[in-house]
Amino acid sequence: MALYVVTGPPASGKSTWVRNHAQPGDITIDYDAIASVPTPRTDGVGHDHPVHVKAVTKAARQAAIDTAIGVSGAVDVYVIHSTPSPGLLAKYDRLGAEVITIDPGMDTVLARAKAERPQQMQA
Repeated sequence: MALYVVTGPPASGKSTWVRNHAQPGDITIDYDAIASVPTPRTDGVGHDHPVHVKAVTKAARQAAIDTAIGVSGAVDVYVIHSTPSPGLLAKYDRLGAEVITIDPGMDTVLARAKAERPQQMQA
């Protein structure tokens, strides 16, 4: 089984790629999906979160990643991580992760962001 780190700009299709590749029983870690848990949303899974939700989400996401790394030998683990630092990429490399970059190009990303993201994220 494997550890996949899926990178790419916002609105590039990372979550879609993971949904299309993960199988039942695999672990998927997606910041936006986790952020929809701590507080009810009336507009579905959003991409703009208050500071307190971001803090809880970041901690929950890191705990999920740390735990999932321990089981990545038994199941496939998919971590969506838009822009990991060079240090994190080195850590993922040491863990044997396969880094997959999703980047359909700036025009596609900008069009998707305009259609799917809050106005303040489009700057």
